[in-house]
Amino acid sequence: MIRVLLADDQALVRTGFRMILDNADDMTVVGEAADGEQAVAAVLEHRPDVVLMDVRMPDVDGVEATRRICKSADAGQTHVLILTTFDLDEYVYAALRAGASGFLLKDTLAADLLSAIRVVARGDSVVAPTVTRRLLERYVGSGSAAPVSGLSLDALTEREREVLGLIALGLTNTEIAGRLFLSEGTVKTHVHRILSKLELRDRVQAVVYAYESGLVRAGMS
Repeated sequence: MIRVLLADDQALVRTGFRMILDNADDMTVVGEAADGEQAVAAVLEHRPDVVLMDVRMPDVDGVEATRRICKSADAGQTHVLILTTFDLDEYVYAALRAGASGFLLKDTLAADLLSAIRVVARGDSVVAPTVTRRLLERYVGSGSAAPVSGLSLDALTEREREVLGLIALGLTNTEIAGRLFLSEGTVKTHVHRILSKLELRDRVQAVVYAYESGLVRAGMS
C-alpha cells in the first residue's frame, strides 16, 4: 500500500482528496495536516510514502515544509507532490528547488492524481520537463537562494552534460536515445550517474540544476 499524507489548509479540499484515494485499492491516507508545521510533524510520525502538499498555507507554508521534510534524515523515503491552483508561480519553483518531486494543479482529474502518486512513490518525478522549463525560464536568476547543487558541471563527462542538457529541454529518455543514437538503457544509466554525481534528488532537480548552472538557457531548443 502507498501511504499518503494530505496537507492543505482547507478541510473540504482534504476531504475531496481522501475520497479519491479511499477508492484506490493500493493507497491509504495515513494522516492530514492543516499547515506546514503540522505536515512536518505528521511525516515524522507516520512516515508516508507521499505527501500531497498545498503551497499556500498559513504560518509555515508548503515550500518551507517541503524543505524541512526533504532535508530531514528522519523523514525516510517520503516524497512531496505539490498541489497548486496555478502552474506558474514562485511558490512552485521554490518548492521544486526545495526537493519536491513534482507538482499538480488542484483541478487534476482523479485518475491522473492517482497515477502521479504512484509515480512519485516509486521515486520518479511527475512534472513534465516542458512545464518545468517554463517555470525556470521565468524564475531562474530572479532570487538569491543557494543553487540546488553546489557541485560543478566538471563532475560530469561530456556525454553526461549532453544528456543533462536534453533532459532540461524536455526530452524523454526515449527521445534522448534517438537523438544521441544510444539505447534507452544507456540513457537511463547516464541519468542515474548525473543524479549521483551532482547529488540531486531526482530528474526535476536535474532540470533546475541545468538552468541554474548555465548549461541550458531560456530560448534554447
